Amino acid sequence: MAKPNLLVVDDEIDSVDALERLFRKKFQVFKATSGKEALQIVKDHPLSIIISDQRMPKMTGVEFLKKSLELQPDAIRILLTGYTDVESVIESINSGEIYKYATKPWDPIDLTNTVDKAYEKFYLRQELKEKNESLQQALEELKTLDASKTQFMILINHELKTPLTVMSSFLELLMETSLDEEQQLYLKKIKQSKDQFQYITERVLSLISAQTEQEKVKKEKVLLKEIIDEAVKQVDEELHKKELDVKVDITLKSFKTDRKKLATIIHELTKNAVTFSKNKTAVLLKASEKDEALLFEISNDSPKVSTKQLETVLKPFSLNEDIMNHSKGLGVGLSLSQALLKQLGSEIDLKWDKGRFVASFLLP
Repeated sequence: MAKPNLLVVDDEIDSVDALERLFRKKFQVFKATSGKEALQIVKDHPLSIIISDQRMPKMTGVEFLKKSLELQPDAIRILLTGYTDVESVIESINSGEIYKYATKPWDPIDLTNTVDKAYEKFYLRQELKEKNESLQQALEELKTLDASKTQFMILINHELKTPLTVMSSFLELLMETSLDEEQQLYLKKIKQSKDQFQYITERVLSLISAQTEQEKVKKEKVLLKEIIDEAVKQVDEELHKKELDVKVDITLKSFKTDRKKLATIIHELTKNAVTFSKNKTAVLLKASEKDEALLFEISNDSPKVSTKQLETVLKPFSLNEDIMNHSKGLGVGLSLSQALLKQLGSEIDLKWDKGRFVASFLLP
């Protein structure tokens, strides 16, 4: 293993030689007898530690160390001085130009300990610098990967819409033609699959759009009853199928926010509540005012959900048979709502309380 580099500077050659003998076992020692000569060494060689005498002709130790700072800022600087007035030295220490100073004549043990500590400081700084650089590189790679993933998903989703449009057009034409009963059944199955495929594409694209904030927030006056009624109507078929009762409590009539985003949020939360609710139970929707903000809450009867499971369901494409004994769907409903709420300055609060799964948010 190569020795770290150390530079000693003193206009007295005997002092330079003495310092070399003191440190040559642990360091590769460079010597200079003037500030000018020392600066050339600083330019040519990477240094860990620089030791300089203060009292030198033409250029003092403080002046030299200050200039060396511009060339090698990471090197640790130690000043040797015989002066009793050390105001200039203290000023240099306070400004970060000098790590420590030692008086002449120096004590070999004390100076060796000072240099050892100085090198330890240098080593730790370099290690931290390397780790920070590695972390920064990893962060940039993650950003690039995330951007590539997003662009890929956007491209795929947009490309899927073209064949979907063609399929929809020809299906409409086929449905207008004369078909026998068996052909009508086949066509119905095709249409159901096409509708599901289109629904998946639109939701994934909506999630990506929300996460990347492609659509800006547009605030307007929103009638809350109107939005909640729409959300309930969209899940009407499953409500009847599971024999669910819907109870709506709205004490705040209107609110100023992005209508499209709020409608999507409430729809996704309502659909999630209905999908995972036990049969023949009730889904409760509440909209009220709290501290001049909209407090929305929706709850449904549910098997017990742990805190760890609650964290999981907010992640996109999380389908876990153990969470709600249910595995159909994409697992993007809650994560889409969360992404949209973050754009509006809020977030979903999930909890399981006394047999009910509760999702709420406070929208400023």
